[in-house]
Amino acid sequence: MNQRGFTLLETLVATLIMGVAVVGLMAEINASMRNATRVTNRDRAALLARYKMDELLADQHFPIGTVVRGPLDPALTGGVAGGWTAQLTRFDMPPTPAVNDRVLDRMDLEIWWMDGGQRRIFRVAAYRTDVLHPEDMP
Repeated sequence: MNQRGFTLLETLVATLIMGVAVVGLMAEINASMRNATRVTNRDRAALLARYKMDELLADQHFPIGTVVRGPLDPALTGGVAGGWTAQLTRFDMPPTPAVNDRVLDRMDLEIWWMDGGQRRIFRVAAYRTDVLHPEDMP
């Protein structure tokens, strides 16, 4: 007899092969989703760091040599707890400083947020020029 179709064994083998392929595909999709979340969090941290850095550099009264900390607005972090730490240091001065001389300051900023019970950190640094005032002189 000449019959068309698949046997039960052929159908089971094909189903098993498809099942293995689907499981592998789902594992890759899950890994891609985790990576996308991680990249999104890093992008958000970079944007927050840039925003905070611009704000801190514009503050002409930011204390030199003092570590300053603060919280991040949960509305900006997507409801995730986070904060920042910054320090401004004199980076370069003339050999014989005088009032009204230009100096170079370095701002180090660290943005942190909680991700799955772990603290994640993003660090940036920037420079700004400043003018020496009489109170800055040794």
